[in-house]
Amino acid sequence: MNKPLIIGISGASGLIYAVRALKFLLEADYAIELVASRAAYMVWQAEENIKIPAEPDLQEHFWREKAEVFNSGKLNCHRWGDVGANIASGSFRTLGMIVIPCSMSTVGKIAAGLSSDLLERAADVQIKEGRPLVIVPRETPLSLIHLRNLTQLAETGVRIVPAIPAWYHNPQTIEDLVDFVVARVLDQLDIDCIPIARWQGDIK
Repeated sequence: MNKPLIIGISGASGLIYAVRALKFLLEADYAIELVASRAAYMVWQAEENIKIPAEPDLQEHFWREKAEVFNSGKLNCHRWGDVGANIASGSFRTLGMIVIPCSMSTVGKIAAGLSSDLLERAADVQIKEGRPLVIVPRETPLSLIHLRNLTQLAETGVRIVPAIPAWYHNPQTIEDLVDFVVARVLDQLDIDCIPIARWQGDIK
């Protein structure tokens, strides 16, 4: 099994992006270290009227149920405030980290080097260790403050993949649109485990 990949889920709308990412990564037998921010719990309650359990073991069952993947891959969940977790240390080796979706509050805190919870600390660790960090901002319109924070992250090497789908692959469902974005996110880590139609050249 590969080194683990960290998945951070912040309090932005669009939690389906995280669920679909988990689905494909677990099906491809990746090891995942997952941390959802405190705000993510609130957003899930608002969008789905479902509470994310606080206990890590119950969280694992919750996310596997949502992703509909029960027996493959490895999923280790963390409490949002557990800044003593393995992913809070640079000595814990990982493939990198994806924050999906990523709120502008989380963008701003990571850009400023703040670590008020485990998600932010884990992201800070990836930057300081020179490991891949990919963020998936889900906000519109973007203010000048947002753009400056995103620029700050880009200048440090963070890959920024906005949650903007394409239509050239002839999507038929919401999942088709979401999966295109998730595939482009995973491309940044050279992970190819989502069967999407890729651009093959000029339209004839």
